[in-house]
Amino acid sequence: MRQHKILVVDDEHLIRWSLEQNLKKQGYEVLTAGSGEEALKSLREDPPELVLLDIQLPGINGLDVLEKIKEMEDEVIVIMITALGVLETAVKAMRMGAFDYINKPFNLDELAIVIKKALETSELRREVAHLRSEQSSKYGISNIIGSSRHMTNVLTMVKKVAHSDAGTIMIQGESGTGKELIAKAVHYESARADKPFMAINCAAVPSTLLESELMGHEKGAFTDAKAQKKGLFELSDGGTLFLDEIGDMELGMQAKLLRVLEERSFRRVGGTKDVKVDVRIISATNKDLLKAIEDGTFRADLYYRIQVIPIYLPPLRERRDDIITLVEHFIAHFNREFGKNVKTISKMAEKFLTEYNWPGNIRELKNVIERAIILENEETLLLEHLPQEIVAKSGGGGGSPMSFNLPAEGLDIEDVERELIRQALEVTEGNQSKAAKKLNLGIDAFRYRMKKFGFL
Repeated sequence: MRQHKILVVDDEHLIRWSLEQNLKKQGYEVLTAGSGEEALKSLREDPPELVLLDIQLPGINGLDVLEKIKEMEDEVIVIMITALGVLETAVKAMRMGAFDYINKPFNLDELAIVIKKALETSELRREVAHLRSEQSSKYGISNIIGSSRHMTNVLTMVKKVAHSDAGTIMIQGESGTGKELIAKAVHYESARADKPFMAINCAAVPSTLLESELMGHEKGAFTDAKAQKKGLFELSDGGTLFLDEIGDMELGMQAKLLRVLEERSFRRVGGTKDVKVDVRIISATNKDLLKAIEDGTFRADLYYRIQVIPIYLPPLRERRDDIITLVEHFIAHFNREFGKNVKTISKMAEKFLTEYNWPGNIRELKNVIERAIILENEETLLLEHLPQEIVAKSGGGGGSPMSFNLPAEGLDIEDVERELIRQALEVTEGNQSKAAKKLNLGIDAFRYRMKKFGFL
């Protein structure tokens, strides 16, 4: 267990000695200083995690020392030691950044509790800061894969929007194109990055529960409301709320959402007070909302309110230049996850991957690579490692590999056989054993045909 370091600053020797002995017994490393100047020298040479600082010191007083500590090491926790009757000074110290204060004469057990609470709070803050730093690194624009013209335009737009004060943003794109990833990039590239990013799939939550999830509820608002609950609008205050699949939200909830967007306030279910929030709303949908307006399933006024800044995310078939880059990224990712060592992709596999239309977009591509990495142990990703539907449908064929029309003038069956041998060797990249299996032939029969048609 890590030993915490505490600096005790007091001009009374007996108090310093008493605190030092007591804190050492509790397992802390303790430094002492009898003046403000000595404390600042100690802080520069060997910074502690926590300072017990007397307000009334000779020379530099405690408040001036506190100010200099916060300038030098803002993360150091400071607990002020005050005499009775100087409450106003203690309150001023809190405003200047002190964590807490205790009055002389103090109870050592009470002080131990205050120190423990301060160190736990500091540890929690460090963990939160570290987590947010990791999230920013993981979801920033630099980690979005894509250098095609379409994606370059998207990322330029994301950066502009993230650095703006835009309160409502709409991301449109087919399922699997990475709408939530773009929403997170907007959040983590913005000044709101150190505040919460909350997300909800409007299609996954029953309409009867969606209002409570978004706006929260008061105790007793309905049968199971045994306590007050804050909704996602409150929980994401200062940050970003991502409303995925907003096109599936029912009309009544759409009206309530519109009010929140217009007034930036709402009432919890069963509540009577308006709760004000500062939240950036990012919506996303794979639906044609203009058609939904015509069909009467989406409100026109809400559409124009959320469509202030639209970001269109192109499907993977419109950014084929990015496919192999994404494949290489997923191979590296799943190599780490599954302890595999796939190093390259064969040219034939590349050809079929880039020609396939990817109806499931990036999500489908990720799943295909994950499956290949799990099931295969070779260092090269080959065409035969890909699902049959990709091989069958690449290049726009769209049908079964066996579907063809007999020409009116007829054909030579041996030409068909020769072509099948050629294709089998092509898709297996010359591996005769695997090519034979593709045609359900024994290896000897397959080699006989190879010689017959001049492939050997």
